[in-house]
Amino acid sequence: MQFSDSILQLAARAEEALAPHFARIDRIAFENTQKVMDAFREHRVSDGMFQTTSGYGYDDRGRDVLDAVWADVMDAEAAIVRHNIVSGTHALSIGLFGILRPGDVMYSVAGKPYDTLEEVIGISGNPGDGSLRDFGVTYEQTDLREDGSFDFAAIEDKLRTLGEKVKMVFVQRSKGYLNRKTLSVEEIGELVRRVKAIRPETYVVVDNCYGEFVETREPTAVGADLIIGSLIKNPGGGMAETGGYLAGTKRAVELASYRLTSVGVGAEVGATMGQNKLMYKGLFYAPHTTAQALKTAHLAAYVFEEMGYAVEPRWDVERHDIIQTVITGSPEGLCAFCRGIQSGSPVDSFVTPEPWAMPGYSDPVIMAAGAFTQGSSIELSADGPLRPPYTVYFQGGLTYESGKIGILAAAQCVLDAKL
Repeated sequence: MQFSDSILQLAARAEEALAPHFARIDRIAFENTQKVMDAFREHRVSDGMFQTTSGYGYDDRGRDVLDAVWADVMDAEAAIVRHNIVSGTHALSIGLFGILRPGDVMYSVAGKPYDTLEEVIGISGNPGDGSLRDFGVTYEQTDLREDGSFDFAAIEDKLRTLGEKVKMVFVQRSKGYLNRKTLSVEEIGELVRRVKAIRPETYVVVDNCYGEFVETREPTAVGADLIIGSLIKNPGGGMAETGGYLAGTKRAVELASYRLTSVGVGAEVGATMGQNKLMYKGLFYAPHTTAQALKTAHLAAYVFEEMGYAVEPRWDVERHDIIQTVITGSPEGLCAFCRGIQSGSPVDSFVTPEPWAMPGYSDPVIMAAGAFTQGSSIELSADGPLRPPYTVYFQGGLTYESGKIGILAAAQCVLDAKL
């Protein structure tokens, strides 16, 4: 690809300024890799665990050890990791339906969850489709404060008012399609402490998508009962081709496992169909791959901020997930950014992304994703809904070098369009 001298010079200035931030990211990746390798050694991971099983999958040693390894890495009591969890939304649905019962309240304390959960909860969609609302679960919500922090006064008041009906406090760690900051593990830990002081029986459940391995701790290390995510984001390391995970307390994971399969069976079954090796390998790569995506996000923030766009987070801010936003200010700007990302991708670089009405979204969405695994957002990707202020959400980069090429391609495309 050809880049103008001005774009190349901007990238050089960015890398010089970002050197100390890149060094910090490398230190976090080393600590997380050490944690993963310690868990591999502790559970004596061996070649035999990569073999396939079929049918019921009874006594699948690779599957059971992977669950134990995952629990250790996440500082959790238990975990389930399965290739047949088809997406992050599916994994979240398993957790929500596993814990909540008719008459319970699901209380979201970080604003509205990600768009694809709206129909799962029953905020939107058709009555009778099988949402939580159809099963008698009530939804309550408190938005974050203007500065992006938890509104603890409102949360504590709501917990006291609703009392034992609040079965679940739900936290979306990342921003989703909202223009807000991502929540840190420390902030989530303070939330857990305050919730448990009032309602110790309430489950604190965290949508952990995009946040894994960005810090040296996960929300389970600070008391969250259940964290949930997708393997084609951070924790699959770009190797897992599908799948999801749930990790947390033994009881929370047990309830989720009953929803995954059936009550009384839970995590005891499930043929791995030759996918174990990719999931183990993905976890091994995950800290390093996440670091590459973080460096790419920092670069994007610097480049587009210098070009005059509002970005979140800014280039010199410590991050808590891999998502970078750029407010393009127009549908043309949003589409130009995504065209650039697509052209700078290793797969389908010749394709021109166009907005379309994606299932589960309330607005047309444009997505650029030239990925080896369809929908993999740890790989180079960018997307956004066509609604003001026309924010593009960028994430991923299996390697910093390829991520850099994608960012420079997006910058060149926006510059050439004179937006």
